Amino acid sequence: MLSRKKRLSRPVDFGPYPLERLRRDPNTVAVEAARPATPPKPMTSGGSKYLVTAINQHLGAYEELREPEPFAKEAPVPDDLPRRSADIKGAGYFLDASQMGICAMPDSAWLEGVADAGTHAVVILVEYSAPIDSSNIAAGWVDGNAHLIATLRAAEIAACLSGQISSMGFVSKCHWTGASDVDLDKLTVLAGLAIRNGDDLINPYLDRRFAVSVITTSYDLNCDDPLHIDARNGRDLNYRLGLSGAVSGLERWRRKRRPSHLGPYPVEDLKRVDRPTTLIIDDEVSRVPSRANFYMRTALGDLSEKTKGQANRWSQKQPVAQGIVRPMWGVKPLQEGQTAETVASGVSDAEENMKALKALSHYMGSAITGICEIPDYCWYSHDKRGDPIDPYHKFALTVLIDQGHETVLGASGNDWISGAQSMRSYLRGAEVVGVMAAMIREMGYPARAHSSLDSHVLHVPLVLNSGLGEQSRIGESALNPFLGMRFKTAVLTTDMPLTTDKPIDVGLQTFCGSCLKCARECPSQAIPYGDKVKFNGYETWKPDTERCTSYRATNLKGSSCGRCIHICPLTKDITLDGPILHQVGSWLGVHAMWLKPVLAPIAIWLDDVLGHGNPINAKKWWLDLEVMGDKTFKYDPKNYTVAAKDANRPNIDPKKKAPKQQKMAYYPASTLPPPDLLAAFPLDRKQGMKHAAEAETVQEALARRASGGEKPATYIPSYETNKSA
Repeated sequence: MLSRKKRLSRPVDFGPYPLERLRRDPNTVAVEAARPATPPKPMTSGGSKYLVTAINQHLGAYEELREPEPFAKEAPVPDDLPRRSADIKGAGYFLDASQMGICAMPDSAWLEGVADAGTHAVVILVEYSAPIDSSNIAAGWVDGNAHLIATLRAAEIAACLSGQISSMGFVSKCHWTGASDVDLDKLTVLAGLAIRNGDDLINPYLDRRFAVSVITTSYDLNCDDPLHIDARNGRDLNYRLGLSGAVSGLERWRRKRRPSHLGPYPVEDLKRVDRPTTLIIDDEVSRVPSRANFYMRTALGDLSEKTKGQANRWSQKQPVAQGIVRPMWGVKPLQEGQTAETVASGVSDAEENMKALKALSHYMGSAITGICEIPDYCWYSHDKRGDPIDPYHKFALTVLIDQGHETVLGASGNDWISGAQSMRSYLRGAEVVGVMAAMIREMGYPARAHSSLDSHVLHVPLVLNSGLGEQSRIGESALNPFLGMRFKTAVLTTDMPLTTDKPIDVGLQTFCGSCLKCARECPSQAIPYGDKVKFNGYETWKPDTERCTSYRATNLKGSSCGRCIHICPLTKDITLDGPILHQVGSWLGVHAMWLKPVLAPIAIWLDDVLGHGNPINAKKWWLDLEVMGDKTFKYDPKNYTVAAKDANRPNIDPKKKAPKQQKMAYYPASTLPPPDLLAAFPLDRKQGMKHAAEAETVQEALARRASGGEKPATYIPSYETNKSA
């Protein structure tokens, strides 16, 4: 709040704590090297045995990934060791590490009987989450498990960074409590993250409330010095006010004092309504198969041979994203499982369960959580194998995972980090709902996690019905009033008794109706400048999904695309550390909706004037590298990494004019491929443009309904029509 310029210029690899201000003592290196290696203390756990079982299942999945095989050859990384370290630390902070440090690997840090080739150690520190309110039953679930849950996050980050390092051709191995070949305490001290206090470690900002993981590696990096004994307490006035540009103590205090089930953002202030603010005609929405998802259509060759050739690498052709792929696939098998025969005691009250699950989701890393009963139209009709899906659970808990504001500031949206931004959030979401679903099953209620790799439900309509956002001009995405477009989703479905949330109305239809920034800046011109239409029963600003997907798959100067996310005027930091203008604007947007017709055009104009959406170079931490050779969609040691030839780093263009005619193409249900067809089903763009030109307006749809008109033929899947015939 007091140091906006410092916050914008603070490098991401410095992290959210002002570690750079702490006094250092290089003499500690020799002292620590002389100490014999000590195995990590046994993992402590307590509270809910159901939660412990679920977390250990996921830790087991990460343990299988501890030592990835390096890619075929070393990448052309910089000789500048500080630049290398900035890339690795930046990636760790991007993945939500609390603190990071790097040290040389002394022989005395290896446990007895272990010999390895690692020359350096990357130490990842994850702080314990803020305690859950004592009146919330989830407080009992996490009691005694703070270290276990922080270790899960630390293991996830280590697995990702290790994969990143190995995809650049270097040896790496992960270590954490319960799966370690090294003295974790020694390396934490050497990396400058803690001071010894007898047999314990103390962190200047967190005391002992943290867990660590370590990556040992052959990758040469710039090392940090150990802390001086005088750096025992770093919580001074500079820290509390965030004067160095790090996250302030005030903002941390604000978050800790909020009710656990509500999370860090003031969701309780939002206006709630009975139905989403865009019209959904429930009985006209046709359930569609997973085969209709454009990610699958790309992979199976429906768009073109060119896009098919890129389908298995478009979002993960950069080392950071490559590192995230392995853990994503590692936890995928844990999405479903057997339900215990006996229902646990103390989990029959729907209101208490709602508060507990929301609190646990926030404790584990979600930004905002919502719950709704699942309308039938939110279920895919068939899974990815073409097998029919009969709706099987009553409730959906949907989590929003923040994509990381600092990296959003440094990126353009269609550069080399954009694919990783999605993958990182998808992994965290899969972990959160995966653990919770496993815990619920252990408690005796059926539950399934739905991730980006395997979902039986459509996430956007669940976001609308759960009160997590409103339909936006971006079309097949919803906007959240606090995060804007800066999030990805994961879903947990269950029959556990729960109370639900209502949809929200924050005047977004007025705002997006006035704003054309995403359409103006879209590199593929896939976002409409025009009005909303009815598509498969939904009122929406319908994008040209073929254009959008084709661009993301074939982007030669970046990985995938999320340009609309980055330039949206609502993708802002509205915390106490954010600009006062953003805080005031957010407050007015929620509490003074009657001013929206006047304030929205001013806010949109001011957003351009201030250059919001332009990439901030001080926040760019990643290396522009491209992974070559992937044919499997998974991490593959036969691959290799090269220097990217170029990178998209465009500024916004407020003077750009709207096209006189925007030729869009829509592909309604009547044009979809059969659910079990695993061969190409080519798109007919000429037909798609005809469907776009003939799309109903909302007024026309309402008039048709009022006169008793039938559901449009385009809403009926072709394979259903053929079946009837």
